[in-house]
Amino acid sequence: MSTRTLIRGGLVVTAADETHADVLIEDGRIAALAAHGSDQANSWTADRVIDATDKYVIPGGVDAHTHMELPFGGTFASDTFETGTRAAAWGGTTTIVDFAVQSRGRSLREGLDAWYAKADGKCAIDYAFHMILSDVNDGTLKEMDRLVEEGITSFKLFMAYPGVFYSDDGQILRAMQRSAGNGGLIMMHAENGIAIDVLVEQALQRGETDPRFHGEVRKVLLEAEATHRAIQLARVAGAPLYVVHVSAEEAVAELAAARDKGLPVFGETCPQYLFLSTDNLAEPDFEGAKYVCSTPLRPREHQAALWRGLRTDDLQVVSTDHCPFCFAGQKELGRGDFSKIPNGLPGVENRMDLLHQAVVDGHISRRRWIDIACAAPARMFGLYGKKGTLAPGADADVVVYDPHAEQILSAETHHMNVDYSAYEGKRIRGRVETVLSRGEVVVDDREFTGRAGHGTYTPRGTCQYLND
Repeated sequence: MSTRTLIRGGLVVTAADETHADVLIEDGRIAALAAHGSDQANSWTADRVIDATDKYVIPGGVDAHTHMELPFGGTFASDTFETGTRAAAWGGTTTIVDFAVQSRGRSLREGLDAWYAKADGKCAIDYAFHMILSDVNDGTLKEMDRLVEEGITSFKLFMAYPGVFYSDDGQILRAMQRSAGNGGLIMMHAENGIAIDVLVEQALQRGETDPRFHGEVRKVLLEAEATHRAIQLARVAGAPLYVVHVSAEEAVAELAAARDKGLPVFGETCPQYLFLSTDNLAEPDFEGAKYVCSTPLRPREHQAALWRGLRTDDLQVVSTDHCPFCFAGQKELGRGDFSKIPNGLPGVENRMDLLHQAVVDGHISRRRWIDIACAAPARMFGLYGKKGTLAPGADADVVVYDPHAEQILSAETHHMNVDYSAYEGKRIRGRVETVLSRGEVVVDDREFTGRAGHGTYTPRGTCQYLND
C-alpha cells in the first residue's frame, strides 16, 4: 500500500541549495520538491502533512565514524547498536558507518560476520560498515577484493596501538597497493604509536599519571609525522587516502600540501576537536578522564586551523568517532595510570546540533553544515544519491530542524547509553524536531517513535570523489 507524506513550508537546505520548497515523500523515497505555494505543490495530497514553517528541512545526517559495542582496553563501548542508533536518530543522524573489527590471526570475514550479527535487527536507522585491518597478510589482502564487491569499500589501518591494531609501513603499503587495484579507500589512524609508547612509559616512570598526560605524550608532531608518512606511502602505492580524526594544525597542513599537489587525499575531523581542548583533559579529580580519546584533544589554538580547513575543503567531513565509555567503572579503570583509560567519547547525538551552532557562531555557512555532516560523508563512502541529499529518488531520510529553539546539552537529557556528556551545560541554538528514516517517522515532534530493526544494512559503492 502506497503512503505519501508531505513536508510543507520549510527552508530546504542541501549542500548545493537553499530553497523554500515542499517535499513530497512516497514509499520511503523523495518523490518531488516544488516551490512552496506553487500550483504543483498546492496540488499535492498526502496521508500525512508535516508543517515545517520557520524551520529547516535538511537531509538526515551521515556519521561515517562510529564504534558501537567496540571491545577496547578490557571493556566495551557502552552504546549497543540499539541504543547508539536510537541516540543518533534523536540527534538528526539517519545513517551510521560503523567499524567491523578483524581480530589478529583471524579472517576479515569472521570479523565482518560478527559485526553483522551484532547489528542485525537492532538498529533504529540505516547502517553500513568499514573494515578494520589488524593483520595484513596474503589471505586478508585477497579478502579485501571480495569485501569491496560486497559493499564494504573502505578499510581502516592504524599507525597507533602497537600490539593491538598497529600495522607497520610495509603492511600499510601492501594494503594501499591492494586498494589502488580494487577501488577501496584506506582510512588511516595517523599517530606514531611506536614513539608514543616510549613517551607513555617515560611519563609513567616520572609519576605523571593524570589524564592530562594522555594528551601530552600523544604529541602534535607525532600526528603530523604519521600523516605525512601515510600520504607518502599512499603516493607510492598510487592509492587514495582518508585520514580520520584530524586534530592538529600541523596535520591539517600536511593534508593541505598534498591536496595542493592534486593528490586524492582527504581528511576528517570531529566535534570534540572543534569545541573541546586540553583544558578539559586537565580538569581536576580525574574528571579529565571523560575527555580521553585518540587522537587527543589539543590546545585551543588548533581549533582555528580546523575550522579554516573545513571552510577551504582541506577537511571534507565531520564525523564523531563515537566510542562511549561510562565514567563509573570504565573510564575509572585508568585511575593512577592514564594509559589504562579507555579511549573514546560519546557524541553521535550531538554532532548535527554542534555544527549548527558553528553556523550560528559564523564558522561555516548553512550549506557547508549540510555538506560536512551529510553530503560529503555520503560521497566519500559511496552512499550519495541514496543518502546525504534531498532529491527525487533519494531515500526519504529527512530532518525538520528548528533553528530558533534553544537547548542545553546534558547527560540528564541525552539518549546515549553513557553517564556523562562531553558537552555538559553547553548552550546550543537549534534542535532536531522531527526525523524520518526512509519515509518512516522515527522522531515525531521530539518524541521517539522508531524501533529497533527498522534500520537496514546498506552496502556502499566506492568513493564518489574518485569516480571519473
